Amino acid sequence: MNRSLSLIFFIMLSGLFSSAQITLGTKDHVIELSGQLSTFYNYRFQEVGNSTLDHNRFDLRDAIVQVEGRTRSAFGYELQMDFADLMQNQGVITDFENPGLMDAFIFKQFHNVEIKAGYMKVPYSWQSLVPFFRSPFWQRAEISRGDFFSRRDVGVLLHTELLHKLIEIDAGVFNGTGEASLRGRNDASGAPEFIGRAFLSWPARYRYQYFDLVHVPVPVLGLGLNGRYTRRDLPAGEAFPPGTNGAFGLRMIDGTKASSSVDFNFQFRGFSLNAEIHRIVSSPFDTSSFLFRGTPFSFNQGYFTTGALVLQTQYYFRKIKTGVAARFEDLNMHD
Repeated sequence: MNRSLSLIFFIMLSGLFSSAQITLGTKDHVIELSGQLSTFYNYRFQEVGNSTLDHNRFDLRDAIVQVEGRTRSAFGYELQMDFADLMQNQGVITDFENPGLMDAFIFKQFHNVEIKAGYMKVPYSWQSLVPFFRSPFWQRAEISRGDFFSRRDVGVLLHTELLHKLIEIDAGVFNGTGEASLRGRNDASGAPEFIGRAFLSWPARYRYQYFDLVHVPVPVLGLGLNGRYTRRDLPAGEAFPPGTNGAFGLRMIDGTKASSSVDFNFQFRGFSLNAEIHRIVSSPFDTSSFLFRGTPFSFNQGYFTTGALVLQTQYYFRKIKTGVAARFEDLNMHD
């Protein structure tokens, strides 16, 4: 009896995850269907007071369905959605990390260049690009959750791979309003956002996952360089669409915004390390903007910066199929 209770208690404190996949095809069309489901029990050990937040609860983290297809003419498409997040957001995106609709794009291969068009993850930040089910944490680092830069958007992306996929290069142009682009409204400035990423692996391709599941016998390195830029000049009396500024008002600004980041990744014999540094320079056109926190131009010089450092390490015990992980975050929202 005690063993049964201990097992139930362990399961309740942990997340349960399951996935499945099936492939169907004809001579002209191949389609792949897959799904992922994860649920958890939230034990709240801190008393909040007269609020529902101090009650324990069961919850559904993800209920994902993914459809991938390819036609004989080499056109392809991908549709991925999370029904749990769709129900939570109910038509209004309240969580940029989990918007509900995850991917909806078509793609075409031209020799060594792939072109994507539609709604997709933008090529910026290792922390943002790694799929949720390949992460040991059920929440991304604060800098890459969506309140400082969009994680998904509608646009066109070019992707190429060189030297047997040791070098991957992405460059795209997007609406700039991120997940809110699905509502059919752009900001009044009509300015796009340009985003690019270059990723170098050595001596083998470094995949977008945290754990070294196979215990690679030689050290594998990955280095990513990321950049994005937008210049928005709102007409007098206009404002950005609702819900696009993020929780801190820094996601979109009336002015120029240049973001850059570097990510370093390492794997060897079950041990892995990931480091990421961000720097965002924002320059509002209005020198009296609240974003300057009341400081004079002689002090702020017309710009302010946002920075972050994320360090994460993991070890995977292959024999018992169990991993442990730790993460450190340092975030400076406004200098």
